[in-house]
Amino acid sequence: MKHIQIFFLSAVLSLWGITLYAQTLNKDVFRLINLDYPGLAEVKNACTQGDTIKAAYALLDYYRNRTNVKQPEIDMEHITVSDKERQMADEALSHILYAHEGYQPSFYYGKDIDWTYWPVQDNELRWHLHRHGWFVPMGKMYYTTHDEKYAKEWTSQFIDWIKKNPCVDVTKEEFELTSTGEVRDVAENARFAWRPLEISTRMENQIPQFMLFRNSPSFTPEFLSEFLVNYHKHADYVIRHYSDGGNHLLFEAQRVFYGGTFFPEFEDASAWRKSGIDVLAREIKKQVYDDGGQFELDPLYHMASIEIFCKALLMADMNGLRNEFPQEFLDTVEKMIVFYYNICYPDYTNPCFSDAKRRGKDRKLVNYRIWAQLFPENEQIRYFMTEGREGKKPENLSKGFLTSGFFTFRNGWGPEATVMVLKAGPMGGWHNQPDNGTFELWFNGTNLFPDSGFYVYAGDEKIMKLRNWFRQTSVHKTLTLDDKDIRRNASVTRLWKEDGKTPILVTENQGYEGLKHRRSVFFVNQTYFVIVDEAVGDATGTVNLHYQMNAGNVNIDPKNFTLTSDYGVQSDAKLQCFAPEGTTLEEEEGWQATLYLVREKRTAVAFNTEKKDNMPVRYITIIYPTKNIKNAPRMEARFITPQFDENKLEIEVTLDGKKEKLGYELK
Repeated sequence: MKHIQIFFLSAVLSLWGITLYAQTLNKDVFRLINLDYPGLAEVKNACTQGDTIKAAYALLDYYRNRTNVKQPEIDMEHITVSDKERQMADEALSHILYAHEGYQPSFYYGKDIDWTYWPVQDNELRWHLHRHGWFVPMGKMYYTTHDEKYAKEWTSQFIDWIKKNPCVDVTKEEFELTSTGEVRDVAENARFAWRPLEISTRMENQIPQFMLFRNSPSFTPEFLSEFLVNYHKHADYVIRHYSDGGNHLLFEAQRVFYGGTFFPEFEDASAWRKSGIDVLAREIKKQVYDDGGQFELDPLYHMASIEIFCKALLMADMNGLRNEFPQEFLDTVEKMIVFYYNICYPDYTNPCFSDAKRRGKDRKLVNYRIWAQLFPENEQIRYFMTEGREGKKPENLSKGFLTSGFFTFRNGWGPEATVMVLKAGPMGGWHNQPDNGTFELWFNGTNLFPDSGFYVYAGDEKIMKLRNWFRQTSVHKTLTLDDKDIRRNASVTRLWKEDGKTPILVTENQGYEGLKHRRSVFFVNQTYFVIVDEAVGDATGTVNLHYQMNAGNVNIDPKNFTLTSDYGVQSDAKLQCFAPEGTTLEEEEGWQATLYLVREKRTAVAFNTEKKDNMPVRYITIIYPTKNIKNAPRMEARFITPQFDENKLEIEVTLDGKKEKLGYELK
């Protein structure tokens, strides 16, 4: 009688505002589950007797009481709800769905949810809608308050999504965007709802949802059957439609491994685990260079790749599966961590090259705690995890990663340090920008020369115009010809000298047909920087040397080709360029993106020189960071080497009358 009453109640249409469906038992679940799995004897006996209702209740009881499977996604003993999460959960009750952080306040998706609603033609907005980012906050609210309205609404929206977004098996080509971001007319909704990355994201997020809601009265046996069948469909689809490569493939493989580990009761669970591990073990060799850099050459996606690999290892450790990962896999992950902390600043932020964001310190410390757990013998990881209280700081200061093309000039690891990170490497992945030679300079707590960053990903013509502005070579601290994007984004390192009084980098890139850019950087006395830029070849046009500073007060002296910041935070810089006769200084449009669709204006200039023949164009730039801009020195600079020499450079710089000769000779 109890079973009949509950099944009747579950069939009653909800009054919570969306189209609801009577919950019915999906008997396919018993075909997908291994009924001989330990603990499922009662489920198997009921199925053998033909009593699928009893079997469904037994299966729910099993999952509610299961303790042998662990997961790292959420600590069930310490559930807290942030103000943002509370807002997301409460707004979701009224179908104001928090799809994307860049579009706040959130959009209303209708009393009867329209999962195809696309108020702004940004692809990320629509993709993120199908990731269901508000479901876990709803689960946290339910778990901490026991207010059934959150569970009722979650189950309703979950089933509503399944009914309105049927799985359509389309080809990979139909999932891809055109270069302009236009939407193709083939299986449009499936291209967003059933893109493998979104499917895998739902797979990962449904694990904490399962844990948070499983004891709710709204989490009925019928709902469980739909949940499990839907989950199996997700895993099966991802395996058959893995992305071709890149971070998408890593995310998908890690989440397939997650699914096979968290739901070992599925007949296909072991195959999922093997598939995930096989892909991760294969791709870490392809996507990570020998110096530890991830091949997209983007600090955010480098970090994301580490997180992916470490999540897989944590899930494996929790469930006794660590031996399924080869030792080489772990060694490479550790090498990636060493790469990452070497390109970060003392405040734990990373450069915003390519599509990177500056994640806050708290997020980084969480990562370091995870890394210390996985690599307990690494004293440097412990140093950063404890903010220097334990462990050992790295023995090196400056550090070069020659394969990836990331170079860090550093005179210390503490908050008063001077740190320049320069990017000049091979061709990168989709997230990489045509910016070879660009850099950021951090001094005494402030990023004085931040990268332009990225503003938005992809969408219609309006969205792509915004994205492409931030991708231009001319909005990075490097050299262009006629302000055009460089055509070849693959630098060659001619010299890297990281030790001694003055570390030196010499890198060059054949950015245009007929024009090679050589950039030589001297970290003079590990105090200030001298940058020599040489444009060499028979191409003609206007050679542009671009610099952009932080937002705030920057004084421009066009007569002396000088930029002087005055931020009022004991962290400033004086930049002076010594350029060929006839050079002009022009202000340019300057922006820096800080978050998705969040930007601020900043000073940007270009030193422009007409190149009329095959004679090289050569610049010397001195950048002097200082705590007191009034004490910035008077500067002079000149070439001793009279003209470009493939194998040699000599210059002289003078600060407040003190001369310093700099140079190198290449072998």
